[in-house]
Amino acid sequence: MTVTKFLRDYWQKQPLLIRQAFPQFNGLLKPQQLIAMACAEDAQARLVTQRRGQWQLQHGPFEPAQFNKLGKCEWTVLVQGVNHVLPAAAELLKHFSFIPHARLDDLMVSYASKGGGVGPHFDSYDVFLLQGSGHRRWQISAQRDRTLVEGAPLKILQHFEPEHDWVLAPGDMLYLPPHYAHNGIAEDDCMTYSIGFRTPAYQELAEQFLVYLQDRVCLDGMYADPGLRAQKHPSEIGSDMLQQVEKIIQQVQWGKRDIADFIGCYLSEPKPHIFFEPPAKPFSRARFEQALQTRGVALALKSQMLCHNSTVYINGVAHTVGKNAYRALRILADTRQLDPTAELPPEALDVLYQWYADGYITFVASTRKPLPHE
Repeated sequence: MTVTKFLRDYWQKQPLLIRQAFPQFNGLLKPQQLIAMACAEDAQARLVTQRRGQWQLQHGPFEPAQFNKLGKCEWTVLVQGVNHVLPAAAELLKHFSFIPHARLDDLMVSYASKGGGVGPHFDSYDVFLLQGSGHRRWQISAQRDRTLVEGAPLKILQHFEPEHDWVLAPGDMLYLPPHYAHNGIAEDDCMTYSIGFRTPAYQELAEQFLVYLQDRVCLDGMYADPGLRAQKHPSEIGSDMLQQVEKIIQQVQWGKRDIADFIGCYLSEPKPHIFFEPPAKPFSRARFEQALQTRGVALALKSQMLCHNSTVYINGVAHTVGKNAYRALRILADTRQLDPTAELPPEALDVLYQWYADGYITFVASTRKPLPHE
């Protein structure tokens, strides 16, 4: 199937089951490695357990001993942002670059004991569910009844009626558009890789745009009423005050460039728990350029970079550059890497050196382990 056909017939329209989408793929992590990630200090992790039909939800980071106390209950641990810490996960996401980077959320990996899951539910985003080790049964439905179980710690559908039922083996993948009800049940101990694409609500975008504007609005002067006259009812807001304030507020305007800058900054903004570590002993500018010409550079795993016209956006910051620099930096945004042979104008080198000092980019390792399916 071509990308064109997938986008035309399936993307945001209907589910698609792809058998052996990644032949010989058996995952990137062992269960113990994922549990270790869930115990990391900055982990975005959840632990879902089910005992006698009762659901429980805990948020990480966890202590390793917690997993030893689970016993024979059905449980699932889910870790967000695995692509921010695992190079192989970032490589996996490159296979989904036919979807704009501005839509990408992250790679979530889950491990479930036999019978484990998070219950029937629906998500507000597009997701590709790639099966790693083990087998998972997916039941899906286009149902419109989204009534939730009252009092449950998870958003579990009360009246789930599956229309399709498939068991996914390692390398199989299921695409689901937003709001498609689904229920994943582990047939045996298994791991699933969820590639999610964000779909911001219009309300969220509007609210955040106003926040963006408030730092860029500059209106001189203060409210004044030297011609004030006595009012019969002092509690009423006078028409003169309304007209004056209306006139001032109408000066707050924006255009396409403001909206583009907002989208670029907002959608590349790191999540609150993400921090960047500058190099402990940064190279001089000359040494940096030398290393760049011999090794090349790549975006740090946590970096997000977008582009529009002559502006590049990285981790919530906008940089407007000239045409040649923009073309060079756009390659880095598209592929997350710049080869040593890349032609870089001085302006691009200036920007790259600043990003290196901020910890936004790193030098490419001399060797790279291939993905399991390569």
